[in-house]
Amino acid sequence: MATIQLTTQDFKEKVFNYDIEKEWKYSGTLPAIIDFYADWCGPCKMVAPVLEELSEEYAGRLLIYKVDTEVEMELSAAFGIRSIPTILFIPAEGEPSLQPGALPKNVFKQVIEEHLLPKESVAAK
Repeated sequence: MATIQLTTQDFKEKVFNYDIEKEWKYSGTLPAIIDFYADWCGPCKMVAPVLEELSEEYAGRLLIYKVDTEVEMELSAAFGIRSIPTILFIPAEGEPSLQPGALPKNVFKQVIEEHLLPKESVAAK
């Protein structure tokens, strides 16, 4: 499963409808990562293949979305995206966290294992 391009409307349907909800309420069932990027951004281009690999590695357990900040300006503004790439980590339950910057694969894996899929990691051991 590859990364999934996300529009503002898709975000409101699949992730969180900030027009209706005042408090964070994740609509999905699987944990997710959202990559806020732009096509012209060098660091974004370095992160893209890493996220593609992770989407294959964690297929069925984790969703990885991409949001083009040049196209989805409303969504970028709603999250106060000021630098790209910025990564939004969304656990199935609990609060999401924003992390600006191009992260290496080992950092993504650490966040996934410790924060997005922690119960699964414990159950698998």
